[in-house]
Amino acid sequence: MQSRMTTDLALQALLSAVWRRKPKQRVTIHSDQGAQFTGKEWQSFLSKHNLDASMSRRGNCHDNAVAESFFHLLKRERIRRRTYTTRDAARQDVFDYIEMFYNPTRKHTNNGMLSPVDYEMKQQKMNEAGV
Repeated sequence: MQSRMTTDLALQALLSAVWRRKPKQRVTIHSDQGAQFTGKEWQSFLSKHNLDASMSRRGNCHDNAVAESFFHLLKRERIRRRTYTTRDAARQDVFDYIEMFYNPTRKHTNNGMLSPVDYEMKQQKMNEAGV
């Protein structure tokens, strides 16, 4: 979380995700057409880490639907009624929402009323069982 969205900030976030998740298969990365996602540095990073870019044309938000839904919930459930005294306080609160509530606990109708963590574990077990 910085004052400006830069390529470096986006790359740091993506590197963190790659490091944490260690994907074994090719992964699709959805983004908009912001300059931070269209440059050589971004494309090189994707190529080196077995990632595919998915970027819809201007005005077509279907690739971004999951992200848009997440940010809507983040704003509605956490940020809207709060005033943060510092950027660090905001960063910590958003981190807590994502890591302590949204991913492990918040249930989603599109996931069969499972949290993202529970849904992913279910999918992993099904894949291991060959279902």
